[in-house]
Amino acid sequence: MPTRKGSSPPPGLKVPPELTASPKAADRGPPAPAELPAEPSSGASVVRDAAGPAHPPPSDSKDRIPSVPPSSTEVERQQSRLLKGIAGSPGVAVGPALVLGDLRASFVRRHIPSAQTQQELDRVKQAVHDAKQTLREVSMRMPKAMHDASPILEAYEMMLADPTLHEGIEKRIRHDKKCAEWAVSEASEEIVAMFGPAETVGSDAYILERRHDIEFVCDRLLRALVGDTTQHAVRLDEPMIVVARDLSPADTASMVREPALAFVTCVGTRTSHTSIMARALEIPAVVGVADALAQIRTGDMLVVDGLTGLVTVHPTEESIRDARTRSEQHLAFARRLLSARHKPCVTADGVPVALKANVELPAEAILAVDHGAQGIGLYRTEFLYIDRTTQPGEDEQYEVYRAIVEAVSPQPVTLRTFDIGGDKFASTFQMPAEMNPALGLRAVRLALRQPEVFLTQLRAMVRASAHGDVRIMVPMVASVHEMREVKRLLAQAVEHVKARGLSFEEHIPLGMMIEVPAAAVMADVFARESEFFSLGTNDLVQYALAIDRASQSLAAQASPFNPAILRLIKTVTDCGKKYGRPVSLCGAMASDPLAACLLVGLGLRDLSMEAAAIPEIKEAIRRLTVAEAEAIAEQALECDSAEAVEEVLARELAPRFIDLLAGLADDTILNLPSPRSSAPPDDSML
Repeated sequence: MPTRKGSSPPPGLKVPPELTASPKAADRGPPAPAELPAEPSSGASVVRDAAGPAHPPPSDSKDRIPSVPPSSTEVERQQSRLLKGIAGSPGVAVGPALVLGDLRASFVRRHIPSAQTQQELDRVKQAVHDAKQTLREVSMRMPKAMHDASPILEAYEMMLADPTLHEGIEKRIRHDKKCAEWAVSEASEEIVAMFGPAETVGSDAYILERRHDIEFVCDRLLRALVGDTTQHAVRLDEPMIVVARDLSPADTASMVREPALAFVTCVGTRTSHTSIMARALEIPAVVGVADALAQIRTGDMLVVDGLTGLVTVHPTEESIRDARTRSEQHLAFARRLLSARHKPCVTADGVPVALKANVELPAEAILAVDHGAQGIGLYRTEFLYIDRTTQPGEDEQYEVYRAIVEAVSPQPVTLRTFDIGGDKFASTFQMPAEMNPALGLRAVRLALRQPEVFLTQLRAMVRASAHGDVRIMVPMVASVHEMREVKRLLAQAVEHVKARGLSFEEHIPLGMMIEVPAAAVMADVFARESEFFSLGTNDLVQYALAIDRASQSLAAQASPFNPAILRLIKTVTDCGKKYGRPVSLCGAMASDPLAACLLVGLGLRDLSMEAAAIPEIKEAIRRLTVAEAEAIAEQALECDSAEAVEEVLARELAPRFIDLLAGLADDTILNLPSPRSSAPPDDSML
């Protein structure tokens, strides 16, 4: 991972002593971080600094402005303060802010005379053309590190041509006599409303990102209409921290002269495009800082901590020193993880544990391989159905699945059939309004209600099997009848592909996700119908504990460490062992080092997670034996609360993982007992 080439401080900016490596550091800019091997990143970022206060001193005394005591408001604003967001991309940056403001274009809402209708429609047509052209230009000049964003830009192009959007715009122009800008804004708001009110979306990252995608496309159209191209060409003449409401791949790719030190956005999640692109560029990012635009001004000195999700405005000298130390420690640890990313994942006593990746976009498959994934444990196919007005055809789906399979071959790819419904809305499906969608028509239930749509997907998956090791997985199975119906439809899909003379693998393993307590309890019965199980702990926690995943008020109680959840997991792994059915887990638990070790103790030997977490989880698993993990699991199963389980993990595991937890910026590091050994493990342990 190459480091940033050294850049001199912006002219007129003074380098504080705490940022200098020697008395002459001010002459040559901030010291460069240690060089890393030129190899794919694990998501770790280099140390990034842009030295200097927010306001440069005057260069000549004759230009000095008479001293005026600052107002009480300004004094208060200049005080150091902390903003909390979501850790989007790891690393720590220090530097001045560049505030782009609210990127949504402003316009006058006005009615038009009938004679102007066609003129407004033509303006929209031209704006669509201009917006598409801009996206293509950005894609062509996109840095190599961001090529994985190409599918996202292509998706934006498709959304610009979406019939639903255009019908909504045309209706408002022709019938409501609204100007083009007003029509575009209202039409996009109507589509966003299909995902539900913002206050009910809660913390669901998937729905939030779909809303942001539509808002971005609307923004592109509005800017094209008003002739504002500033967003398309953000140029940084000096290293700065970019602060904005939101940033798209096109925005980040436009920063071509000097990459930003860090990103801070008002909206976004760990899986948002800003976070993904920041990780690709190895730039620290904190997203979801709601009041960032209100609290930060251009020139304000910031410390952006992409490990904890914290942004310090006007940091003290001590805060800056701490940030630098934290960056260097994280970088050193990340280097060790990177060096071991392709080593086998085995416990200390040599038992293999497969680590795979959860992905949604085809481009993420390449990232997974670069992080040492041993295949794709969960490929979410929902994105093919979202944000469109027609169902994806068989050929379109086949090409996407084939690309995924070929990208990771010869490693296995588990394709999950669509999980539409609940918190994932797709306008192409006819679904009734329900009081509680999470308990209604979704996933396999919806698939069996619309067999032709389901068969189209199954045929595409069968065809993709000709290109590698493909497995098919069914979500939200709750009854044996559902699994038998899926098997029947899969057999039909195979016969149809065979009749057309197309290539495919004769035997494609068919498995099911265990997300419903009924499926976990009946795992022994399902073992007769399913060739493998995959525990989806995110939904399993929701359904077993009767707590909405999006509920903020109950978030602390929705713990996967609840002993009831652990016992359900153990029930499934025991059944898998008894009946010879492989069991994997693809929930968020797998991305936590302490939880991953507990899962090994519960009998799991196959974990799937976001690609960036694989190096850390591999490191954790290599540090303990199966016997040690099983002993910890036995203690956990005897606990009566999630808090008691966490205490067991903190006592038994955290001391030996203190460096790992510090590298991941886990808050538990603040409350850990003294480690058994203060020295980090040797590289040989990797």
